[in-house]
Amino acid sequence: MANTKSAKKAARQATRRTEINKSRTTRASSVTRQVEEAVAAGNKETAIAALKAAAPILARTAQKGVMHKRSASRKVSRLTARVKAMAN
Repeated sequence: MANTKSAKKAARQATRRTEINKSRTTRASSVTRQVEEAVAAGNKETAIAALKAAAPILARTAQKGVMHKRSASRKVSRLTARVKAMAN
């Protein structure tokens, strides 16, 4: 347990930050899953719309330091490739 005043504050901040980061991680995986489900269903319009919604969320997740920027970029790139490969 934290003994000093600064350590107690750091512990409070860490728990608060953990909750925020959990929320961001969950949101990023949710939007990724929505794109993948649209691709699996074969609905190109829905997949494009989901991808447009997912890209900024993944970028923001990386910008906030929850996910590495290259990981986010790779996810967006792979999702884009999957949407593009769908039959019209």
